[in-house]
Amino acid sequence: MISHRDSNAQRIAALDERAEALKLKRGMGIADARAMHPSIDVVEADAEADRRLLEGLADWCDRYTPLVAIDGEDGLFLDITGCTHLFGGERAMQDEILTRFFQQGFDVRAGLASTPGAAWAAARFHGDRIIAGGEEEALLAPLPLSALRIAPETRASLESVGLRTAGAVMAAPRAPLARRFGATLLLRLDQALGRLDEAVSPRLPVAPLSVERHLAEPVMLTDDIERLVSRLAIALKADLERRGEGARALALLLFRVDGAVSRIAVGTSRPMREPQLIRKLFHERLAALEQNIDAGFGFDLVRLSVLSVAAFDMLQGDLAGEATDDDADIALFADRIRARLGEAAVLKPVVVESHLPERAVTTVPFAEAPQRRMPASDRAMPPMTIYPPERPVRLFRSPEPIEVPATEIPEGPPMNFRWRRALYRVARAEGPERIAAEWWRQLPGEEEAPTRDYYRIEDSEGRRYWLYRQGLYSSAAQAAPRWFMHGVFA
Repeated sequence: MISHRDSNAQRIAALDERAEALKLKRGMGIADARAMHPSIDVVEADAEADRRLLEGLADWCDRYTPLVAIDGEDGLFLDITGCTHLFGGERAMQDEILTRFFQQGFDVRAGLASTPGAAWAAARFHGDRIIAGGEEEALLAPLPLSALRIAPETRASLESVGLRTAGAVMAAPRAPLARRFGATLLLRLDQALGRLDEAVSPRLPVAPLSVERHLAEPVMLTDDIERLVSRLAIALKADLERRGEGARALALLLFRVDGAVSRIAVGTSRPMREPQLIRKLFHERLAALEQNIDAGFGFDLVRLSVLSVAAFDMLQGDLAGEATDDDADIALFADRIRARLGEAAVLKPVVVESHLPERAVTTVPFAEAPQRRMPASDRAMPPMTIYPPERPVRLFRSPEPIEVPATEIPEGPPMNFRWRRALYRVARAEGPERIAAEWWRQLPGEEEAPTRDYYRIEDSEGRRYWLYRQGLYSSAAQAAPRWFMHGVFA
């Protein structure tokens, strides 16, 4: 027997058949139950563990339909529209589900109907029944009000006026019911009877493309799984080619014989549909997760799904028949590294619209970086007449302060400077390049950031630096200017 706390009292949350035979019921206080039967075993409910178990069962039900939704704390909705013929019909499919759950040690009740409301009532109040279309009203009529999935307060109000069954509610005039008990009551009733559609919202997004293989003999070895991935990828390639698309994210689902499900996902930086390339990505991912994947007694169902797609640009080959995309090898290399080490393993610098050098570039995951586009061949490119200012090879993440003893003129470059306890004598200097603060980033009431004057400096030994003066000597309102080292050229 399982207990939970309700209104500062421990009450029965669930009980088995032996406890029910002792006249114990859900909602009864634990103190009363122990007074009746002192030898009963009581276990505290673990809501988080129950939720994980229900999610695991929902993952396992993906083998029957991708449209699986969680209903409350102890139920699942499966939309099996268009799936029953794969398992020999509705009755055969329901029997297989119940048998497999029983073999895993679960006591499950199932109902099958043309509406979610009728299927919910059939499972909760009949246990194992298939309701044909048009028989929903006959099913619901003798059942209590709880079969309509209405709030306890509404149910209590209906019972107080003598409406104790769903049939009594269906026979009552609709307008008074809506005025007194709200529109939700009639909504639930119409949904159960099929007068209004009720969609089942799946807990996971439905993949646009999926292929799977049922195995007569379960597989356990990683090499066998990779071979299956290649065969499934070949089947996916034909569908992707017909749609003119490539996969950007794929998921490999491994259904274990005892009900556990392993879900392995990989992403691609550009659309992909070649089976050998897909196998290479999953090879890296499986190698990284080899210690975490428990094959148990083996996997009897393997499914490869495309989670997201993108338009696939065909590449013109050269005279040898080879593609001329120079970035393809780099993209594949990055994808394999990311599959083994994670999304943050490969980053790519991306230009940001900002005047300040430390904000002008940021790093993003390789797959999220914008792809390089080649200009159209028939579009004439104008000649480059504006040369961007030279930037250092290495830009420090944070500018480092330096000491400048003197300058030739107040607004000119330094004659020498001290950086990291070493003194450097300036041989040549170029500048200044003035960069002002971005006024649109300044908050109301915030002090304006000082102006920067950047100089390209070469010391007496030929080393080149990029340093700046923050502030102006002529500004009496601000503190004395400070000097910073921002990068090195070589």
